[in-house]
Order: sequence, then C-alpha cells, then structure tokens
Amino acid sequence: MSRGKFVTIEGCEGVGKTTQVQLLKEKFAGRKDVLFLREPGGTAISESIRKIILDVNNKEMCGLCEVLLYSASRAQLVEQVIKPALDSGVTVICDRFTDSTLAYQGYARGLGEERVETLSGIACAGLTPDVTIFLDLNPAAAFSRKGGADKADRLEQAGEQFHSRVYEGYKRIAEKYPERVVSVPAGGSVEQVHEQIMRVLRQRGVL
Repeated sequence: MSRGKFVTIEGCEGVGKTTQVQLLKEKFAGRKDVLFLREPGGTAISESIRKIILDVNNKEMCGLCEVLLYSASRAQLVEQVIKPALDSGVTVICDRFTDSTLAYQGYARGLGEERVETLSGIACAGLTPDVTIFLDLNPAAAFSRKGGADKADRLEQAGEQFHSRVYEGYKRIAEKYPERVVSVPAGGSVEQVHEQIMRVLRQRGVL
C-alpha cells in the first residue's frame, strides 16, 4: 500500500482558509481515503490545548509558552492520527501545521526560526507536508473583508503590527521552501481561489 499524501493549508487570519477547506470537504465527501484535520486540534487532548491557546483571558501567555502548547498539541495529533492515516494510504488535508507556528511564533513573536523549527521537528518526529498551499492575502485586506478581528480569538486580537509580521513570515517561508509551498492569490472570489487550489492538487498528484 502506498503512503498517503499530506497537504497543509496556510495563511493569515481572514484569508478564507475555513471556507476553502469546507469546499474541499464537500468535493471529497464520501471518500474514506481523505481525512480533514485542523490545528491546533484533531484529538481530544489537542482540542483541549486549543481552548487554552485561543482563550482571550490568557493575555499574559508568553510566546514560549504559546509555542510549547502548539508543539504539544501537534505531537499528539501526529502520533495519534496523522502518521497512522498516512501509513494506511489516506490523504490528510490539515488546516494549519508547522508553518503557522514558524510564522506566528518564530517570526511574529520573535522566538526565532531555528528554535521553532527544532521544536516542530521534535513534535512531528520528522514528518513534513508533501505540499503546502499558502493563501496569499495581506492582513489589512483580509481583516477588512471579514469585518475586523474576532473578539473571542486571542490571536486575532494581537494587533495590526503582529499580523503584518505573520504575513512577512509566511512570505519568507514560501521563498525558503519553493518546492513545497505553493502561493495561491486569495484576493479573488471564493470560486476562483477554490479552482486554483484544485489545480495545485491535481498538479501535485493529490487528486
């Protein structure tokens, strides 16, 4: 049995990731060989960690605590769900993965690329995506389109400068890993962006 493909969907807040992932779910509805996940989350333990990370009452959380929580959630998800699925030939499509941590905590929080990539390597036991789709839209346009930051989401409330650093982090990641990361302009209609994503998946042999 051949190994399943591992696809990740990345981007800043408000770029339309949730919408695009939902369209992919509808496209692959009924197929048992495709699994959709989100990060942080995907297991009972990981979902509990997600609540801690996003809780707006945890404003005092430092960047190091934040990245360690993400790594703990990811380690559980990789061990319990992702690796077994890939080994059984299932294609896994995950809403966010290690690139989010590198962009948000490594670049925007200033924890550093090397430290975050080391933690991610430990948490993932060497697992990396086969292809990453980066929905490319700057934060100002993204937040304008979605009507502002979500008041119930601690990270969305982090401020304009923070999200600008996240975006620049993603751009640097795309430049560093061009063989893996495919930038998809996300400023068009939902249908246009969806078709571009489908084109990438076909070209990369996921479909």
